[in-house]
Amino acid sequence: MSSDDIRGTRLEKASQLRELGFNPYAYRWEVTHHAATLQAAYADLAPGEEVETQVSVAGRVMNRRVFGKLAFFTLQDETGTIQLYLDKGKIQAGMADVDADAFAHLKQLSDAGDIFGAKGTIKRTEKGELSVSVSQYAILTKSLQPLPDKWHGLTDVEKRYRQRYVDLIVNPEVRETFRRRALITAAIRRYLSDRNFIEIETPVLQSEAGGADARPFVTYHNTLEMDLYLRIATELHLKRLVVGGFEKVFELGRVFRNEGISTRHNPEFTTIEVYWAYGDYHDMMTLTEELVTYPATEVLDTLKISYQGQELDLTPPWRRVTMHDAVLEQTGLDFTAFQTLEDAKAAAKAAGIVGGEKCASMGNLLNEAFEQKVEATLIQPTFVTDYPVEISPLAKPHRSKPGLVERFELFIVGRETANGFSELTDPVDQRDRLEAQAARKAAGDLEANSVDQDFIMALEYGMPPTVGMGMGIDRLVMVLTDSASIRDVIAFPLLKPERYEEKNEEKNDDENK
Repeated sequence: MSSDDIRGTRLEKASQLRELGFNPYAYRWEVTHHAATLQAAYADLAPGEEVETQVSVAGRVMNRRVFGKLAFFTLQDETGTIQLYLDKGKIQAGMADVDADAFAHLKQLSDAGDIFGAKGTIKRTEKGELSVSVSQYAILTKSLQPLPDKWHGLTDVEKRYRQRYVDLIVNPEVRETFRRRALITAAIRRYLSDRNFIEIETPVLQSEAGGADARPFVTYHNTLEMDLYLRIATELHLKRLVVGGFEKVFELGRVFRNEGISTRHNPEFTTIEVYWAYGDYHDMMTLTEELVTYPATEVLDTLKISYQGQELDLTPPWRRVTMHDAVLEQTGLDFTAFQTLEDAKAAAKAAGIVGGEKCASMGNLLNEAFEQKVEATLIQPTFVTDYPVEISPLAKPHRSKPGLVERFELFIVGRETANGFSELTDPVDQRDRLEAQAARKAAGDLEANSVDQDFIMALEYGMPPTVGMGMGIDRLVMVLTDSASIRDVIAFPLLKPERYEEKNEEKNDDENK
């Protein structure tokens, strides 16, 4: 039977329910218990035993079996599943006191996928299945689409993301991932709130995109007759709040970057940025450890986890290594020993660094060597510290290492998960660095930013010594839920419309003929 035929049949069943006086799209149902609560409360109930306690449950029928005068439905709610045991001689339909045809209606007008309400007592069947022995039921929502017979498998991955609602219905582990994500973000907020950090929301629409090297999305405001940007970071506005007198401030929210899509990148994603007046990057590394280990302990109850077959130990303190030392360990290149940039480029090429000859400075070349040879090796949680000033336009110069800044990045399973630094508070130095970025933008660098004049003005009023940190919530959730792709932890990841893909497929078919 085609999907259109199935839908037509179910529409007819909805009409029949209305004719019988039952609303197939009910207004409410009084729920007294959930499946997980009942499974836990009656775990010791013996086969064949029944308890006269009355319960009322609701959820989606995942499958149904009807045998003569008996029917067995698997009911799924948010917490899990429980069986409905339906005996023709016992049940009533809807809210009517008496309905002699209740069982017939159940057999003829219900389908897997319908949302049911059921009242009755608790019974464990002779086969050992905990059940609600139903005395009264109602079809609360008539489902017009059938549940998929087979949903797992790589061939269905795109459809799972595109129809996430179906993915959630049939894959309990997907619901668990998003439940854990919610618990993780709640734990992070709770941890910071308990330490007197306050969350303040900053603008999503901005006249200047700043706070990161990234290409922004551009939109247009009709009334103001001006271009605006979706924020690429929350950084510059949170720093304005520190200038204004807030000493501990953060925001957990969405940012947007007009860049590629991969298993680790999505155009809109969630970050948390934290700013702490009078602290430095050493303080923030400790706080960052706690912002990972606290939700891990709260949600998973362990700091030893597995990610895609790799065993991780999140127990602090985590390793801290400078970028120079990390590159030296993996490549043998000591960037503090080279006399000239050309000498460094030649050595980098010999070590297999690709594209190093295009680097404009020693710091850029060091970073290129790090990204190509070191990042992927950082499996256990590791803080890489003391970055070149050329790639860190908002960080304070290192207090004892010329050419470097007081910056760290956290890597877990070879991926950058957090980035923090002692904030640059010198407005003159900050203007020079932003003007250098603006020059890059003018030369065609789509990820470079303009000079945010108002931010410079804020710094000229004076920002206290401050440390800041940004963490990718999606990547953290990936690690803590053992999810291979960022799309697995974003409920509705961005996808091309199906009609676009269909047109492309038709075009490709024509070209291949």
